[in-house]
Amino acid sequence: MPIDPGTYELGPGNGTLSVFTERTGAAAKAGHNLHFDVTSWSATVTVADDPSASAIEVTADGGSLKVIEGTGGMQSLDDDNKKDIEQTLDDEILRRQPVTFRSSKVTRAGGGWRAEGELTLLGATRPFAFDVRLGDDGSIGAEAVLKQTLWGLKPYSTLFGALKVVDEVTIRVDAGLSA
Repeated sequence: MPIDPGTYELGPGNGTLSVFTERTGAAAKAGHNLHFDVTSWSATVTVADDPSASAIEVTADGGSLKVIEGTGGMQSLDDDNKKDIEQTLDDEILRRQPVTFRSSKVTRAGGGWRAEGELTLLGATRPFAFDVRLGDDGSIGAEAVLKQTLWGLKPYSTLFGALKVVDEVTIRVDAGLSA
């Protein structure tokens, strides 16, 4: 195993937690695919020699997403556009609620792990799973697709539904482990 057994703390100081959305609908050309960074989050990763004794816990502040980039669209996003998007996300979608994941099972998968557990979003708890990359350099990474409607979220839409956010959003973590 490339990473020594132990307990590791992750957060904005040694990693990024990002959310990526895409657009759809008749007016999709007017909107943007968005890249958000979660600015307030923490994770505890327990690495054991036997993956089944390993664990992952993540907590993210649902009111701390910041727009990093918007691609596509008819116009580039300025700072006011970004603030408006963040305000809508805070007030109408995530409502500044915490998002948590707790693993219940970790198994070997290729050169990394498969983490299975429960994700709580807006008070709804559902099964959630993702693959974890464990790098030889002490890095850890994961990418997962979250289907908003499974947690009772209605994907954001505007222009009478002609511009919508795709139901599936991508969540990505990249960090360096330090005990």
